[in-house]
Amino acid sequence: MDIAVNLVEAYLRVNGYLTLTELPVQRRLPDGTYEMATDVDVVALRFPGPLYAADWHGDGEARALLIEDEALMLIPDCVDVIVGEVKEGEAVFNPALTHHEVLDTVLQRFGWIYGEPLDKVVGDLQAAGLSIVPSRGEGTVRTRLVAFGQRARISVHAISLNHVFSTLVRFMDEFDAVLRPAQFKNPAPALLRLLAKSGFKVELR
Repeated sequence: MDIAVNLVEAYLRVNGYLTLTELPVQRRLPDGTYEMATDVDVVALRFPGPLYAADWHGDGEARALLIEDEALMLIPDCVDVIVGEVKEGEAVFNPALTHHEVLDTVLQRFGWIYGEPLDKVVGDLQAAGLSIVPSRGEGTVRTRLVAFGQRARISVHAISLNHVFSTLVRFMDEFDAVLRPAQFKNPAPALLRLLAKSGFKVELR
């Protein structure tokens, strides 16, 4: 797996998302053969509600274990679905990401949660990179295109890799006691955890 994709996946998982990475999308050609349309770097789904670094059934101390990242701009009572592009350079989208067959193929995996036809969600994403529709149950589903890469300003459609990296480092520092028994096997978070365990302090220049 690409190391930048691995880093973004770790960041999203820490923040409570279920993830799929490097998802291949095939398309059928007019002659009946097939070709690779693109591969989607990361697809992530997060259900609403607070997330804690460890299970706790008491009062007070649980607040210290709450994981929150304002950069994700989560909405109360709203499922958040991210279709993401990961770049080591500038945070931009691959044009193929907005093709109907690509978005439709990816979102079919989550189709059950939408209270509106999937074609509407795909159309919204093609038009504005964002769709907010009723969920199949209560609340809403926000689906958005997000580019991860080099970007000076964070928005609903862009999160910088600097922020991803620094958030993971901060998380591992703040929750050191919680994470000490845990094992990180994917390369990016494993290296960060090893550096933290070894006493290194990672800072942005």
